[in-house]
Amino acid sequence: MKNLAKISVMAMLAMSVVATSCNNDDEGTTPSTPSTGTVAKSGHITANETWTANNIYTLNGKVVVDAGVTLTIEPGTIVKGMTGQGTEASALVVARDAKINAVGDANNPIIFTSALDDITVGQKFGTNLAKEDNQLWGGVVILGNAPISAKNGDDVSNIEGIPADENYGQYGGNNAADNSGSLAYVSIRHGGILIGEDNELNGLTLGGVGTGTSISNIEIYATYDDGVEFFGGTVNVTNLLVFYQGDDGIDIDQNYSGTVSNFAVIHGDGIGTDEGLEIDGPEGTLKDGLFTLSNGICMTEGTEGTPADFKSRAQGYVNNVTFTYPTATPVKIHTAFDGSCNHEEDAYSHLAIVSPASLVFADSKIESVIVEDDNETTCDLSNAQSTAENLVVMNGAGASIVPGSVFSWSCAGLRNQL
Repeated sequence: MKNLAKISVMAMLAMSVVATSCNNDDEGTTPSTPSTGTVAKSGHITANETWTANNIYTLNGKVVVDAGVTLTIEPGTIVKGMTGQGTEASALVVARDAKINAVGDANNPIIFTSALDDITVGQKFGTNLAKEDNQLWGGVVILGNAPISAKNGDDVSNIEGIPADENYGQYGGNNAADNSGSLAYVSIRHGGILIGEDNELNGLTLGGVGTGTSISNIEIYATYDDGVEFFGGTVNVTNLLVFYQGDDGIDIDQNYSGTVSNFAVIHGDGIGTDEGLEIDGPEGTLKDGLFTLSNGICMTEGTEGTPADFKSRAQGYVNNVTFTYPTATPVKIHTAFDGSCNHEEDAYSHLAIVSPASLVFADSKIESVIVEDDNETTCDLSNAQSTAENLVVMNGAGASIVPGSVFSWSCAGLRNQL
């Protein structure tokens, strides 16, 4: 979740883009096909439609794919979000029972970016925005009917970034195999908006999205808040790059129980970046299944950013993940004590007390780990600290993914930033 203290610096950066061009050494490819126009989109999409690669589509405010409707986006299509802050931010929202079929390929990725980006038809990237430029529009939101564990035991909730009185923001249900469509070779750039405390639009927000949905080869480039945030759901995501996010790279909430495999989170300085991974557990009752994070890298290119924060009943499996940070910055495991200094349910209890353990680290490379007391009591943490150091496998094989190869098609790859 984004810290409100970060707003002023990042907002000034975003606003300055209009007046100041950022320098890039690389340029996009020369357009091979002339544009037939710019197509403005706003409001609700109420019938099936297809967005084609010979146009640029602009999102003005929230563009909502209504239930029962399929939006198809052709390979190579560019979609631009108009500038707007707070609740006025532009975003593409795929409501429950709607579908998006946005399937590009390595040579023709589908690109979501800011209206301030000078990219045009046939190009892979523009020349005037840099990896530090974010908060210029909202992002992409996909909502489904898969199980979630929200507060008060709710099975259905309203997604962050969408007004609570708008019913298209609802997500969650009981269909683990729910199908919201397909995304492949999609790059989402220069977005992310903070609307209020604990209320954000991320690069890609997935609320209650089910296993019938296919998501692979995704890049989140220069987003203000989280790269991808999972609010429950069961969807599997493979080949995910989060590059220069302002808050967390991958954020897991509400008992997400899918698998994220072959991923890379790369922090950068000067954007207020936070955790590579922020992992929370169920807010209500535990649903079937635990998350799996497999074959991934979390790293910083500078001095900012920390590896991971496992808290709030975090439950799942971390396999073959490599964390590379300066000065052995630790992975955090949270605990909470009652009045007698007994451990209450939290990430630590799922690591060390529950049998069988439901927070498990295997074959990962971790420089250090620290147990933190959520309630900042005077209870002794030394036994918990030594136990965590024994249980968290720090010197395993780690990740085998090579970001420069897997994500060569991406904006970061094409700009030789990986």
